[in-house]
Amino acid sequence: MDLNMLRQFLVVARLEHLSRAADELHVAQLSLSRTIARLESELGTPLFDRAGRLRLNDAGKLFRGYVERSLGELDAGRRAVAEATGEGFGTVRLASETFLTLTGPFAAYKRAHPTIEVELHWMPAEDMARALRAQGIDLCVASQPIPGEGVEAVQLLDEAVWVATPPDHPLAARTSVSIDELADQPFVTARKGHWQRRLLDRLFAARGLTPKIVCEGDEPSAIAALISAGLGIGLIPGFARRTAPDAPAGWIAVDSPDCRRTLTLLWATDSHLSTAAGLMRTTIIDWDWNAGE
Repeated sequence: MDLNMLRQFLVVARLEHLSRAADELHVAQLSLSRTIARLESELGTPLFDRAGRLRLNDAGKLFRGYVERSLGELDAGRRAVAEATGEGFGTVRLASETFLTLTGPFAAYKRAHPTIEVELHWMPAEDMARALRAQGIDLCVASQPIPGEGVEAVQLLDEAVWVATPPDHPLAARTSVSIDELADQPFVTARKGHWQRRLLDRLFAARGLTPKIVCEGDEPSAIAALISAGLGIGLIPGFARRTAPDAPAGWIAVDSPDCRRTLTLLWATDSHLSTAAGLMRTTIIDWDWNAGE
């Protein structure tokens, strides 16, 4: 059982798809399949269910946690040695569901520390706590609650989320609207896993409704532009209302106390933050998140 085998296992476990994992790893699918089979043979048990689509089973999920923590510790040790021997502050690794909100503190950080590399990872919220505990990343910024032990958090921003409409939409002149009134409206939103989609689904499900989605995508930054183009309406945070250059004309308050976004910075309780990560944490916490309100 070598490190390369374990790293390949993590990619297959994340994607639950051999051909996509092989493409990402730049190896032959047959070779990757043999690697996983050899690992399962060494452990004496299957790690995946192979009936239909490849799925990580309970043993695989258990083993994945140990592998992530072990490789995370090795990487943390390498980075600690590099920092201790005077090779600079190193790299800070930050994950988020969206990076548009973070462009201000990122710019300030790079101006103050131009030699530090910033490594960004897009990550769904449900993966963040595990990645932090495994030391695969240093910091996370999430727009929805992140449950889990071993994680510390600081709230950065709590803001209303609005319904945005095209300028000629029948609701555009309204000051507030209920979820029931939005039941038959076409929504432009992000794919499942993104905080905007989770919020939309949660608000509708609480009333026994299902949103009518006409467009979903992987580019949350494009939602406002698509709404302005007349494709539908959507949920947009107050931050985007202040900063988006192509903001839709209609902004309507949602008559629900749950229609809000809470932006949170998280890090693992027991991990040692590098100097680079510590400086990033300070920059993000000290940023004026309410500027422009």
